[in-house]
Amino acid sequence: MNDEETVARARRGDEAAFAELIRRHHAWVMGLCASTLGDRAQAEDAAQDIFLKAYRSLERFQGTASFSTWLHRIAVNRCLDLLRARARRKTESWDALLEDEGERIHQLLAAPPDEERKREDADLVARVMARLPPAYRMALTLREVQGLSYAEIAEAMSCSLDAVKARLRRARQVFQERLRHLTGSMSV
Repeated sequence: MNDEETVARARRGDEAAFAELIRRHHAWVMGLCASTLGDRAQAEDAAQDIFLKAYRSLERFQGTASFSTWLHRIAVNRCLDLLRARARRKTESWDALLEDEGERIHQLLAAPPDEERKREDADLVARVMARLPPAYRMALTLREVQGLSYAEIAEAMSCSLDAVKARLRRARQVFQERLRHLTGSMSV
């Protein structure tokens, strides 16, 4: 049974059908939340909120887009809301990050073993991503982690194709600048 048929059953009150939709889409929703939020516990809470919102809004789902596109939009909006809330609470500055992480980055550049290096590189990328503006972070996550096309990103983020291209270009520039700023000042 495809998503359309499963959604139709769920709309008629079939809870098992909605549970099937959760099973089908849970992995990528969690992946999006974890990549965007950078915190497993917060990602799990966000995923639960996303599916709850989808369940409560199922009657308003018009079917003009696929269920997965509609669910992407709900997921993107929830993650962006959480990132905005986090940014309002954030007191850590970029300079404080440089000061706190200076020694750690120096160790990263000292060529540790491959597996440790991969973990450290992934951690550095996650830290830089966490400090990008929410719209840039979301665009990069949808493209580079989730593998969505530009058109799918435009649909999920409710913006034009040109806006997606501009956000991705600017997000990559800001990411590279911040990464270079972190690693460029260290001597190897």
